[in-house]
Amino acid sequence: MKINEDFISHEVDGEYMLIPTGANNFSGLVKGNATMGAIIEIMREDVTEEQIIEKMLEKFDAPREVIARDVKTVIEKLSSIGAIDGAVQQ
Repeated sequence: MKINEDFISHEVDGEYMLIPTGANNFSGLVKGNATMGAIIEIMREDVTEEQIIEKMLEKFDAPREVIARDVKTVIEKLSSIGAIDGAVQQ
């Protein structure tokens, strides 16, 4: 799975935004923190959920359970607005 190319990301003052640019049914933007921003950047490439978790563990000093929960939450949110290409893989 990876971020749909019809979405661009932008960071302003520590707040991360994902904005649709193409022919997409979602009109608006998604705001998030640095965690969401890091997950989105990892998802610029085709990755599995487990690969995202591993990369986040390298980047952040947090327990695996917390990172796994955050990754799952962000993936569900992005999937619900059509921002993910490909099947969601564990």
